[in-house]
Amino acid sequence: MPEPIVIVGCGGHGREIFGIIAAINDSGGDVWKVAGFLDDAPSEAGLRGVERLGSVWLGPCGRLAGLDARYVIGIGDPRIRAGAADRLGPLGTPASPLVHPAATVGLDNDMADGVVVFAGARITTNVTLGPHVHVNQNATVGHDAVLAAFVQVNPLAAVSGSCVLGRAVLVGTNAAILQGRSVGDGSTVGAGACVVRDVGAERIVKGVPAR
Repeated sequence: MPEPIVIVGCGGHGREIFGIIAAINDSGGDVWKVAGFLDDAPSEAGLRGVERLGSVWLGPCGRLAGLDARYVIGIGDPRIRAGAADRLGPLGTPASPLVHPAATVGLDNDMADGVVVFAGARITTNVTLGPHVHVNQNATVGHDAVLAAFVQVNPLAAVSGSCVLGRAVLVGTNAAILQGRSVGDGSTVGAGACVVRDVGAERIVKGVPAR
């Protein structure tokens, strides 16, 4: 029997995760049943999108306490995702990791609860993904990299081997972080940037090389 799961966030990121769950079910039998979406303030466009998927908005995030279901946070912004997890964590409901069947995940990796790996992503080996890390479409994470909680790796970004990304780091679309570099908590690497030296906490860097 499929296990119930709810998606937190009616926006586009959450609806993409609905597609990941559908793909998992298509490839391996009925693993999950999406009970619906939770969102404190869903937009009209988000609600229409949820309806077109054949799903429902169940109400604000606090309703998770009354549901017998796992959850996954479908929010792209890592800081907002972290805030949602801080509110939901005390409820005691476990978050589930999700890996799209069209992603490639190598050997001996450590994935925490709430991790989401999107279609086309590549995770090599000995990679550590902290709670609620999202690795988006066609992004890559190299060997021995460590991504702390709530990191967001946007589509087509490349995190090289032995990199260390702090809590709630955002790596923009098509950005590259070279081998062994670190990016501090809360920092943003802009789209198309190339990080060639370590980046401190709470910074925004962009360009080639990233500054």
